[in-house]
Amino acid sequence: MAKTPVRTRRSGSQLSREAIIEASLRIAARGSGDAFTVRRLGEELGADPTAVYRHFRDKDELLLSVADRVYGEVIESIPDGLGWKERLRALAEAALRVGLKYPAVASITASRTTRRANEFRLVELILGAINEAGLDGADAALHYRAVADALLAHVGQAAAYVLFAPEVRAGDESSWGREYRTVDAEGFPHITRLRAELAEVRPAPVYAVQVEALIAAIEARAATVAGDAARS
Repeated sequence: MAKTPVRTRRSGSQLSREAIIEASLRIAARGSGDAFTVRRLGEELGADPTAVYRHFRDKDELLLSVADRVYGEVIESIPDGLGWKERLRALAEAALRVGLKYPAVASITASRTTRRANEFRLVELILGAINEAGLDGADAALHYRAVADALLAHVGQAAAYVLFAPEVRAGDESSWGREYRTVDAEGFPHITRLRAELAEVRPAPVYAVQVEALIAAIEARAATVAGDAARS
């Protein structure tokens, strides 16, 4: 009878930054919330958990490096040759798809900045789209932050939500058809009037409305800037 192979523990010298990042992504893609614990990484890599610290200064450096890898996956999925509106729509779609692929990463890093190459590429993409729309200077910087922060917030919230226990999600989702349907009509007339419609709202159209609102805001500001320039 053949013996089961013994998985040997690798030392830090046998690992690499790339291998550790890939292991974190594999754990995250399985929907696990512990993709950045050295214990879990050690198990995934078949290595002494402390070996991670031979390649990353601390857990935060690992987190930001993994996040930047995820940003690279987002940007690489955006087709070339799109107009500015379609680039922003494609970015929004890719950010959500990849964020839900690695929810442990997206939920933690929604309020962080990686200060790394792929984040710079994303910032450049958004600024380029905004500039193509007709904005520059302080207007471009402001609307870049509006776009980036809104996408990060929605994706981070969606990613955090899928990490909740199924019974927690079920309770939240059923509340629109249960608790919100039974509120006092006199005290909450608007909820009462729209309780059926509120129960039917789904995340995808909400995100689409948010993205289109951002695009409309950029267009409106660009039209105002162009009008002011024409009158001056």
